[in-house]
Amino acid sequence: MGDAALHPPVLPLLVTFSADPVALAWAREKAIAAWGPVVLASARFDFAETDYYESSMGEGLKLEILAFEWLMSPDELPARKLQTNAWEAAYADKGNSATARPVNLDPGYLTPAKFVLASTKDHSHRLYLGQGIFGEVTLYYSRGAWQTRPWTYPNYQRADYQEFLTACRGWLRQQESKGPSK
Repeated sequence: MGDAALHPPVLPLLVTFSADPVALAWAREKAIAAWGPVVLASARFDFAETDYYESSMGEGLKLEILAFEWLMSPDELPARKLQTNAWEAAYADKGNSATARPVNLDPGYLTPAKFVLASTKDHSHRLYLGQGIFGEVTLYYSRGAWQTRPWTYPNYQRADYQEFLTACRGWLRQQESKGPSK
């Protein structure tokens, strides 16, 4: 029998995408105010692997991934997903966009072994985390590289996304090697 133990802190991430750079900047500032400083930010990637979001978000979507300096417990993920859902709704209610959904915010976290995203949608490969939120291991790290699963979204299979996540993994490992802060 194993002993239950608390999970070590994880690196919080926020995946933001929109066709509107103002919406992306707004989301970034909202997250910084709530979750602390951004330690790493990806380039703004073209989000062109699917047209699924075009009807609600328009064309020319850009995606940015933000990693936050203040580590968190993984059990905070459901609350963060509910929080980002509220942010999305608040921005849409401003009426500054011609689209129904001007910004999409997907919180997640990274450990040295995996990249996890939160979702409100259940599926066979997602675990219920509580509060109506599910978690998905989108990528896992093995044999010195990120590995995909059959359900991994095509954009997360791209080398440029994975290079950014590798940089995040490196930063997290440096923090772990320092030990607990005093």
